[in-house]
Amino acid sequence: MREIRYRTIAGDLRRRVEHGEFAAGRLLPSESELSESYAASRITIRKALELLRDEGLVNARQGFGWFAALDPLRQSLGRLGTIEAQLSDSGLRSERRVLDFGFVSAPPRARQVLGTVTVLEVRRLNLADGEPFARITVWCPDDLGASFSRDDVERSPFYELLDVPLGGAVQTIGAASAGPADAALLEVPVGSPVLRCERITSTPDGRPVLLSEHVFPAHRTEFVVDLPLAEQSIAPSGLRLLPDPGVA
Repeated sequence: MREIRYRTIAGDLRRRVEHGEFAAGRLLPSESELSESYAASRITIRKALELLRDEGLVNARQGFGWFAALDPLRQSLGRLGTIEAQLSDSGLRSERRVLDFGFVSAPPRARQVLGTVTVLEVRRLNLADGEPFARITVWCPDDLGASFSRDDVERSPFYELLDVPLGGAVQTIGAASAGPADAALLEVPVGSPVLRCERITSTPDGRPVLLSEHVFPAHRTEFVVDLPLAEQSIAPSGLRLLPDPGVA
């Protein structure tokens, strides 16, 4: 009886996924919630989900739970670009929603990097095919952002708005966990794994003009770097090994 039951539940969940109730990357209800809605045991629900995983329709990751399967967006670290360009190159529809826009006292990190006490702070949510993809906060020196409007930053990337030449950026990527605010925006559980990226963009003469923080749900993106063969080097071009903070 249980054998038939789990297949029946798998069939209904399959229909819901295939009809778009759960978009690619979107979390499914928890096993506990599914158990209650289908009046079935957790063991039966898990067998149904594992069947759909074998079919490639759903996947699971520790800290997330079950989600509709997707191919993570592969972001290249070999060149400076925008999320919008990466999404477009992957055939995904990009959308940005500005959540906060205003001139504020520079947070300590922004003051340290940009060397100014007042900054334009823009917090936004980027979506891929209508699904939350990244929360991004950008800080720009007030003298460079004085002429920008909320409509400007919702319509165009900072790279297109800045009236200064850009020479490149330094990007640092690390693992983190989603706090309540980011979890709500990105529609993932609180404490689930995210990738946190800090990017410092500078002019050709080395003046930092943008500091940005990018937070991605860990199941939606991957970062890729080419590894050219280099003699007498163990680190790929463009990457640096950070020292252990506990070592003097």
